[in-house]
Amino acid sequence: MIRLCTHYNVPEEDDTKRLGAVLANIACAGDVICLFGELGAGKSTLARAFVRALCGMDTDVPSPTFTLIQGYDAPDFSIVHADLYRLEDPEDIIELGLVETFAEAVTLIEWPERLGRFLPNERLDLNLRTDSTGGRMAHLVAHGVQWGNRFES
Repeated sequence: MIRLCTHYNVPEEDDTKRLGAVLANIACAGDVICLFGELGAGKSTLARAFVRALCGMDTDVPSPTFTLIQGYDAPDFSIVHADLYRLEDPEDIIELGLVETFAEAVTLIEWPERLGRFLPNERLDLNLRTDSTGGRMAHLVAHGVQWGNRFES
């Protein structure tokens, strides 16, 4: 069930960082945030801002492009940042333990389309894209009750 669909202008990198921090402030354990967008769209920038908003601005947040998964301990829950760009088979996420994080941590997933049948029904999709004028937009779609209720309130 889709409960929300909204757009935000994020023309500058700082705007993308602010959006990441706003999402961090309303996130709860068990949330899955799927970050869609082309290479260079700002997915890692948003994820880095999200983690730093909860773990401290000095937190080292490398891109998990090669490790696939990076974990962080926020005060109220764990954060898992996954970059699935190099994932060849969706079944590999079972070995990585990613599915288990969906219930207990906040899970940020870059290239979530690579999850195939493992893409959770309850999630927030965030698509970062460039419009025809070169500006950047963030398109958010809440799937399920959890995110929909949060945005409605």
